[in-house]
Amino acid sequence: MKPSKTIYTLLLIGISFLIPIASFSQIISYKFEQLDSLQKTEKRNVAVFIHTNWCKYCQTMQNTTLKNDSIIEQLNKKFYFINLNAEQKKDIVFNGRNFKYKPTGINTGIHELAEQLASIDNKVAYPTICFLNANNEIIFQYDQFINSTDLDIILKRLK
Repeated sequence: MKPSKTIYTLLLIGISFLIPIASFSQIISYKFEQLDSLQKTEKRNVAVFIHTNWCKYCQTMQNTTLKNDSIIEQLNKKFYFINLNAEQKKDIVFNGRNFKYKPTGINTGIHELAEQLASIDNKVAYPTICFLNANNEIIFQYDQFINSTDLDIILKRLK
C-alpha cells in the first residue's frame, strides 16, 4: 500500500507543475509616489482603481474583472496600475501636491485624491476606474462595476 500512495503523491506533485504559470498572474500595482520616475523611464497611461473595503461591487470587480488574464496582461504591459482605497488615511504626494484623508463623520471619510479622481458630476461612486495620461490628466472615468469584456474594449481604445 505504501508504494501506491507514494506514486499517487508524486503524480499529483508532477501534475501541479504542469499548470500554466499565467493562471497565477497578477496585476502589477504601483504607488502614486512612483509615477514620476516611472514616466521618465517609459511614458504610459495610468489606470487608477478607486474602491472601498465595504463596497461589494468593488470586491466583485477585484475578484473577477481584475483577475481576468487578458485584463492583467494589458494593464501590466501598457499601463501603470494603482489600487486606491478611497478611505485610506495615509497622505499621498502626487503631482506636486500633498493629498490627505478628510473625515466626514464618525469613522467615515474620503481621501482627497480619491475624491478628485472619482468625482463625476460632483458625485463619487464606487468602484470607479480613472485613467490618466502621461501628464497626469484625466482622460476617462467610469463609476460603476465593469466586467472584463467591457474593460477590455476600453483598455484597447486607451492604449
